[in-house]
Amino acid sequence: MKKYTYIDLFAGAGGMSLGFDNAGFKNLLAVEFNKDFAETYKKNFPRHNLIVDDIKNVTEKQIYDIIKNEKVDVIIGGPPCQGFSIAGNIGRNFIDDDRNRLFKEFVRFVKIIRPRMFVLENVAAMERHNKGKTIKEIVSSFKEIGYDIKYKVLNAVNYGVPQERRRIFIVGTLGENSFEYPQEINNIVTVKEAIDDLPKLENGETSEIPNHTAMKHSAQMLEKMSYVSDGGNRNDIPEKLRPKSGDSRKYIRYNSKKPSFCVTGDMRKIFHYSQNRALTCRELARLQTFPDSFIFLGNAGKVQQQIGNAVPVLLANKIALQVKEVLDNEQVSKD
Repeated sequence: MKKYTYIDLFAGAGGMSLGFDNAGFKNLLAVEFNKDFAETYKKNFPRHNLIVDDIKNVTEKQIYDIIKNEKVDVIIGGPPCQGFSIAGNIGRNFIDDDRNRLFKEFVRFVKIIRPRMFVLENVAAMERHNKGKTIKEIVSSFKEIGYDIKYKVLNAVNYGVPQERRRIFIVGTLGENSFEYPQEINNIVTVKEAIDDLPKLENGETSEIPNHTAMKHSAQMLEKMSYVSDGGNRNDIPEKLRPKSGDSRKYIRYNSKKPSFCVTGDMRKIFHYSQNRALTCRELARLQTFPDSFIFLGNAGKVQQQIGNAVPVLLANKIALQVKEVLDNEQVSKD
């Protein structure tokens, strides 16, 4: 049976790659600029062709030297877009803002390779940014090179991921776009269901499970968190100890009966629902639906960034299966 092929741009630690691999796709090439993220990617995907470089330096010749004569069915990736804060507010268009050059690099790859489909993941704010003008610009830039576009904001919690995480998925096809987003499921997975079987850990304790090591908190932090109940927040802390300012999403405890908050690159001040500590990297990886066999390399801070930046593996897999369905049905042009 034919394996469909894909290229992963801005591959990170490899959440999207793993989702597509698990759906039976074959990786031809991946690109990642961050060396720490790249080490984790190489560890878990030793057979993938990974270029560790700024994507703007990757030439057409370099691409074809690696993929040879293989036809690329899909390009996937989530280009970091930094221009949401002020682009549009000072007369700039999204596309023209230099900070969004990585988005333009994604378009460049699609234009050069002309895959049958592409999947671009990004922050949900992209849909509403600049009163909807930004998403229109993005759609136009792909239409100009021959792609029919669909986009939708998906919340990962509705697809079996134990986490509230809203992201936009833009899907383009050569020819008429018959892609259907995956069906939402009714079964919500809680934090406790996702991580409760992992060994209990005291402050600073380690375990035999890779990446399952508890952060070493200060005595003051341990005292503060001891007052916060399951699902509680900083208001549980006595006033004399309570932090007076800072992010309201800090000094809170996961609610064991609900999904997680959105996993980001820094979860140090959000506490385990029943243990007096922050979640380990392995627990955070579980919330992103990485298997325990997936090993993250680097110190805890760098690993948290790798996990927080990833697309949840289960959601990536469900998108991949929907992509496969379109390709199976020969509903997109072979150019």
